[in-house]
Amino acid sequence: MKSSGVVAACAAVTMMGGLVVSGCAAKDDSSAPAPDTGTPTAEQQQTEEQGEEPQGGRSETADGERDDLVSFRIDDRSQAGFEDIWVTWTIRNRSSEKSTYTWEWEAVSPDGTRLYNSTEIATDVQPGQTATGESPTTLKTSNVKINVTEFDRSKSW
Repeated sequence: MKSSGVVAACAAVTMMGGLVVSGCAAKDDSSAPAPDTGTPTAEQQQTEEQGEEPQGGRSETADGERDDLVSFRIDDRSQAGFEDIWVTWTIRNRSSEKSTYTWEWEAVSPDGTRLYNSTEIATDVQPGQTATGESPTTLKTSNVKINVTEFDRSKSW
């Protein structure tokens, strides 16, 4: 009789722990267009208006870390009827630390259908350094809008 009470208590604790963990996994699925060199994002404007420091209190310029993604574009290299569509990017480290960048992105058709998504990474970018890169895709058309859905810069060791 005593062991069934212990089993019931363990089951209750396990169930409550699962509910707490599942609540922590909620994620904002919103996305933002790829960088436009003209205007700051709403997130950057809000951070500047509230006087908040960047993640981890790192020192950086007045722009946010997302501004380090200088260029992120579709590059259509298709020829002779064969699709060959890549993404190309340029990162400029404007912080005072060697940094690693990761960002998630999606390609959306004009009718709003998500056609592709992927993750890019640029490692060990020195302060002031510019890094470029490219990745192939399986896209069949370059007539898409690319949105950066998540962007992160972290200190490289």
